[in-house]
Amino acid sequence: MNDATPTTDASAPADSAAAAASPVASEENPDFDAMTRDIAEVPAVEVIVTVAVNLMSAAAVKLGLTEDGEAHKDLDEARKLVHALAGLLDASATEISSFHAAPLRDGLKSLQLAFREASLVPDEPGQGPGEKYTGPVFG
Repeated sequence: MNDATPTTDASAPADSAAAAASPVASEENPDFDAMTRDIAEVPAVEVIVTVAVNLMSAAAVKLGLTEDGEAHKDLDEARKLVHALAGLLDASATEISSFHAAPLRDGLKSLQLAFREASLVPDEPGQGPGEKYTGPVFG
């Protein structure tokens, strides 16, 4: 066997230059061009709603509203998430339809009320998380 003969041994090291130039994506080397194309095709409203739902979900976990409840409860983290959600909804109110905005606002209010109930020392009306954007939230 000479140097020009291909090796069939699976344990032989791969040519790193050829592997780096390979257009095939793997777990270690994702295809960022394909991912960019996918993101480019998503409407802005869908991106905004997805981010809002992720913030809502994370806030619910930090408020202890999941099955594990107290295990993940962290009101300081919840405050930040609820405040960020309120800011996003306030900033995007004119960009997304009421079809999308109404349920998100309802979810935000529910999280704000849950925060108020979970707090040992409740914030003054208008001082709770996100109330800078929504106004005071009362039960």
